[in-house]
Amino acid sequence: MLTRYFAERAWLGPDDGLADSVTIEVTGDRITAVSSGGRPNDAVRLPGLVMPGLVNAHSHAFHRALRGRTHTGRGDFWSWREQMYTVADRLTPDGYLALARACYAEMACAGITTVVEFHYLHHAPGGTPYRDPAEMSHALASAAADAGVHLVLLDTLYLQADVDGSPLTGPQSRFGDGDPDRWLARVEAAPTGPGLSTGAAIHSVRGCPPEAMRFAAEWARHNAVPLHIHLSEQVKENAACLARYGRTPAQLCADTGVLDADTTAVHATHLTDADIALLGGHGTIAGFCPTTERDLADGIGPATALRDAGAGLSLGSDSHAVIDLFEEARAVELNERLRTMRRGGHGATELLAAATAGGAASAGQRDSAGRIAAGFRADLIAVDTGSVRLAGADDPVAATVFAATAADVTDVVAAGRRVVTERRHRLGDVAALLSTAVHPLFQDR
Repeated sequence: MLTRYFAERAWLGPDDGLADSVTIEVTGDRITAVSSGGRPNDAVRLPGLVMPGLVNAHSHAFHRALRGRTHTGRGDFWSWREQMYTVADRLTPDGYLALARACYAEMACAGITTVVEFHYLHHAPGGTPYRDPAEMSHALASAAADAGVHLVLLDTLYLQADVDGSPLTGPQSRFGDGDPDRWLARVEAAPTGPGLSTGAAIHSVRGCPPEAMRFAAEWARHNAVPLHIHLSEQVKENAACLARYGRTPAQLCADTGVLDADTTAVHATHLTDADIALLGGHGTIAGFCPTTERDLADGIGPATALRDAGAGLSLGSDSHAVIDLFEEARAVELNERLRTMRRGGHGATELLAAATAGGAASAGQRDSAGRIAAGFRADLIAVDTGSVRLAGADDPVAATVFAATAADVTDVVAAGRRVVTERRHRLGDVAALLSTAVHPLFQDR
């Protein structure tokens, strides 16, 4: 079935930029033609500035339950992590389905049409596998389908608590598989179907010994799927890796075959100059999550230096302290301004590209998402350029990147289907869904 959408103004992607009076023809889940001219009589008008759907390149859906619950008192990443483990230990498959469905629906309302889920909550409490080892993967797949977003499911290899090989215990036991072969058995039993892609993740150099890192990297390359890893998020991680292996995490990744253009190094915060050169030389994508990195007091990653060295850039909301990719995008540049006391390292178009085409590259979908072009998935969002944040601006792209919020997204088409219309998700009251999913996790505790 052919559907035509009309945009008075559209940002088509980093190569084609802005265009006026754009008609986008959609058949099934694909864009079949893009043209300029008058509005066809049968075209559905999308208001404001229309752009490709945003790609959330790094998500832990269950962390959404922590919002507003980890912001009192003092601490750092490591103290926050203990609170995260508490939530992880309480989730059942049904509870995870409800929470992820609501989280992904919130993403859709924010203009996110693809989410890359870094999934490591695999087993029952105590580490006992479910009868179906991919039970939690199925919950995530169902949640994304209900919410109307494309899911890129990265099954995470997680084998140890630290670089010293200490075992996963307590809530962490839900994350581990014991050895790479058991991880692979679950990966190969993962759900399949429309709206779902798969990939692999290595939790970190803390979570996997080098031989396991190599195993996962070789599997990802053989199957031509994206590979992600948390890299140098914490100074403590770097110090432990140096003490154990005599190498930085980035060098260890290079030596074990992890780095290449289909790899995303998530966070990439505390890098040496040599690390930056390694990531850039391999064309590795740096997956920045600024709202989480500042919430956890992680630090500011070297985004400009990585780009100049040849690395790509994608964006994620990670722990979902905020779900707003416009905020993630501008934070990359604004954080650099604070660090360097200079403006203009990253322009608005470059930042919006990171939230769209850059995210698609991170998701393993360079040729199928992140642009409004024939052959690409029909993921379209409309931003209200008449909102109080954007009204009066003469450059809609700059205004959107540096002033818009998720609340300015009015309409979302994902894989050719209307998911959000006039700010209302097809599931109904997303706030109520979130409350219903989150509150039981903390009752009687």
